[in-house]
Amino acid sequence: MAQEPTIIVITDANIIINLFHIGQLSLFGSLPPYRFRVPRDVVVEILDPAQQIAVRNCIEAGVLEEIVVDTMAALPLFAELRGIMGRGEAACLALAATGGFHIASDEKQRFRRKAIELIGEARILRTEFLLLEAIRRDQIAIGDADHFKDILAANHYALPFNSFADILK
Repeated sequence: MAQEPTIIVITDANIIINLFHIGQLSLFGSLPPYRFRVPRDVVVEILDPAQQIAVRNCIEAGVLEEIVVDTMAALPLFAELRGIMGRGEAACLALAATGGFHIASDEKQRFRRKAIELIGEARILRTEFLLLEAIRRDQIAIGDADHFKDILAANHYALPFNSFADILK
């Protein structure tokens, strides 16, 4: 059986923080064919000390790969995007757009519109997508995912459905 090609996903701080809240940062290393990278600009945006330690541990364990915006293609787009969004979001989008990568972000409004324009909606992964992938791979039970949904709502990320079972039908 042929192995699926690796899909590189550039992750934004909000995804990292959401997975931290539900104790699921390990998903970054357990959802093949996805391989997650985090721009240094995103790492420095994470200010909570416990979250900083958790991200550093993920990087040291190889669950997340830290990268920088340093290519001739990405740098001008990064500079342009900095005029309309934060540094971490601009880094994610510049890397995804110029590298042909996916992006993991829960940002809305201006960022989402620009991301759809540059990479297309199909290459934008949200927290709920990652949880659904884990459910489909029998890594998380639906009941656990629903509990995570409640924790996320308490941390200002409400999902627009009652249960993960509803969207798996």
